[in-house]
Amino acid sequence: MSRVPAGFPENFMWGGAVAANQLEGAWDEDGKGLCIADINEFRDDIAIEKKGNEELNRAYIKEAVDSKEKVFPKRHGIDFYHTYKEDLKLLAGLGLKTFRTSINWSRIFPNGDDKEPNEAGLKFYDDLFDEILKNGMEPMITVSHYEMPLNLTLSYKGWYSREVIDFFVKYCNTVFDRYAGKVKYWILVNQINLIGHESFNHLGVAEDVVEDLRSAKYQAVHNEMVACARATQYAHEHHPEMQIGMMLCGGPDYPASCKPEDMLATLKHNQMEYFFADVLLRGKYPGYAFRFFEDQGIHVEFGEQDEEDFKNTADFFSFSYYYTQVCSQESYEKGNDVYRNKELPANPWGWTIDPVGFRILLNEFYDRYQKPIYVTENGVGYYDKLEDGQVHDDYRVDYYREHIRQMKEAIRDGVDVRGYYAWGPIDIISCSSSEMSKRYGFIYVDLDDYGKGTGKRIKKDSYAWMQKVIASNGEDLS
Repeated sequence: MSRVPAGFPENFMWGGAVAANQLEGAWDEDGKGLCIADINEFRDDIAIEKKGNEELNRAYIKEAVDSKEKVFPKRHGIDFYHTYKEDLKLLAGLGLKTFRTSINWSRIFPNGDDKEPNEAGLKFYDDLFDEILKNGMEPMITVSHYEMPLNLTLSYKGWYSREVIDFFVKYCNTVFDRYAGKVKYWILVNQINLIGHESFNHLGVAEDVVEDLRSAKYQAVHNEMVACARATQYAHEHHPEMQIGMMLCGGPDYPASCKPEDMLATLKHNQMEYFFADVLLRGKYPGYAFRFFEDQGIHVEFGEQDEEDFKNTADFFSFSYYYTQVCSQESYEKGNDVYRNKELPANPWGWTIDPVGFRILLNEFYDRYQKPIYVTENGVGYYDKLEDGQVHDDYRVDYYREHIRQMKEAIRDGVDVRGYYAWGPIDIISCSSSEMSKRYGFIYVDLDDYGKGTGKRIKKDSYAWMQKVIASNGEDLS
């Protein structure tokens, strides 16, 4: 009798994933406060490769808040706040078993440090989660997905301020208590290892309020991990049925050559990507992190109880997978940098397409953590063309076919993959570039980069293909 699985498990969770800030809109309705994503500006004069990498200062933030000319697409999204019932029906029509979205922190605590939560915000997510369940999908909810209340940047220093630990734990405990019985699966922080790319969106640390921005980022994410551990402890003690996960932005990053120096540089680079999961799944700082901080002149201050808090580890591991990159001794010494692998094809934004890398990373992560794995984002952005009311996106089908095929091979390798979430199953605003034209979905939304259009939802060719894949539990990829 073979001990190698034939394919996807019977109860495999086929899903789709989005983020509140990229689709909800309604940025100033029902008591919601400003969040960081509400000042993500769309500009068509910024080079593609630089979008998402900008650091912001408080002067820019205040200017953005007051601006009447700048374009902030995430304030309007695709109007999911008002259209979620119709959109969820379309998504359920794909056959999705589960749906991942986030709670916008600033809907619940508009300023982040409020004494009481905003009831209108809590009620919206009550209704949204009820609708997800009504459509036969299991909700997986992200607590923090680039929606930190902007006040925590302006009145504090984002996650660099230890006061934010208590604010976040209070927020987590509030939503855990409120949605117990509706939400079993939780991810506390989206892609917690993104502290270079998307660092302001993630950590909310303005560059002009700290002396050493690089050290400040690691201090900020340290504080964030303390908060995650404390929230996990609360969930385990008060709601033992809940499953609390942690999430990385995946790689892997390959050595530029087989030279030992490049191999060692890549090892050190990848370790510092895994570092966050090592803390939140293994329960303590690894030795290589302390060595990295010493070598790089980075200072991180521990609170008296932090190491004890870290013993409250997560229940499952999750990660996003989009592309792989290359590391050399030279790029590592420039600041732990990596660069594009020219051996691989890429989409128009330079994101390489590497299905085999997906299998490699699934194996690496399972070998390292021996925890259930949920792939909570995987997808590809393209410029889709609407022609005669249709979108023919064979390129998207090709991408998913090869990635799902490699995921199946990883399961046959023995990796415990429990679920797979296609990123952006309906078109939403791009995270890094705030574009609408960078489209991921199986469902086309008729809006442009400036929010103009009918807003009509149209099924792409890939919609019918994904229906067939899910109906066959991943067996029919033709």
